[in-house]
Amino acid sequence: MPTYDYECNACGHEFELFQSISAPVKRKCPECGKLKLRRLFGTGAAVVFKGSGFYETDYRSDSYKKGAEKEKKASEKSSDKKKSDDTSSTKKTGSKSDTSGTGQSESKKSD
Repeated sequence: MPTYDYECNACGHEFELFQSISAPVKRKCPECGKLKLRRLFGTGAAVVFKGSGFYETDYRSDSYKKGAEKEKKASEKSSDKKKSDDTSSTKKTGSKSDTSGTGQSESKKSD
């Protein structure tokens, strides 16, 4: 059941009313008693989720959660392996750099 916003045109009183969709629109103001009440347009007729914690993964089945966890672990292992392969390949192919600033490699310096 939605919550509707109402406002009285006579006294300006505003309030929310929790009522079913099929219920008739209220006309009498609870404050002044006049028949000048009107329903406001807006989010009153829709479902509104307020607060934190409304995520699509909150209501997943246990089997889905277990499968997602296994997939996450497998991807972490493969990324860790890839990182270790990258660092070991740079250690093997690393070359000596020119530290003297002359622009010559070490083999040419001895000439």
